[in-house]
Amino acid sequence: GYHLLYHNKQILTEPLQTKFKKFPWRKSAKQLMAWQKGNTGYPIVDAGMRELWVTGTMHNRVRMLVASFLVKHLLISWREGEDWFWDTLVDADLASNAINWQWVAGCGADAAPYFRIFNPVAQGEKFDSEGIYVRRWVPEIELLPDTVLHKPWEASEEVLENAGIVLGKNYPHPIVDHKLGRSRALDALRTIKEN
Repeated sequence: GYHLLYHNKQILTEPLQTKFKKFPWRKSAKQLMAWQKGNTGYPIVDAGMRELWVTGTMHNRVRMLVASFLVKHLLISWREGEDWFWDTLVDADLASNAINWQWVAGCGADAAPYFRIFNPVAQGEKFDSEGIYVRRWVPEIELLPDTVLHKPWEASEEVLENAGIVLGKNYPHPIVDHKLGRSRALDALRTIKEN
């Protein structure tokens, strides 16, 4: 990481892959704050962001997932995520932070391709199948059964009522639909490929 930083000091603020300078990032203070505070409506994302706020740490898999959600589902610049992680991670490292955010955003050295977009529901179901992590950090949905824990919006009214949940009141609706977020991200990528 420090080798890249030494030779490319601009990676702290500029994408290493220059075509990403024209990427159409969105600005949304409301969505950025929802992400920062763990109120996106996607339980695994919310769990990670709440863990970060409380402990200053986060599991590596979840770091990648929440970063992908910010830059791809919300189309908010990796710089916003880089700044938030720098301010909240107790293990923040100048070079690693910038390089890892650019890796997720697809604009850095040996970057993951931007079109690789994690499905937060599938990731939650795969890596937290019993809901131990989500239930710890998102206690307002802890009474949901495993089958809908990672997608509370698919729970029946009866299941939500039994769990004491009113979507939009004590747990948010998803701030972006996964399919819409994925499609919008791929459309944004095409704008810099065509130029």
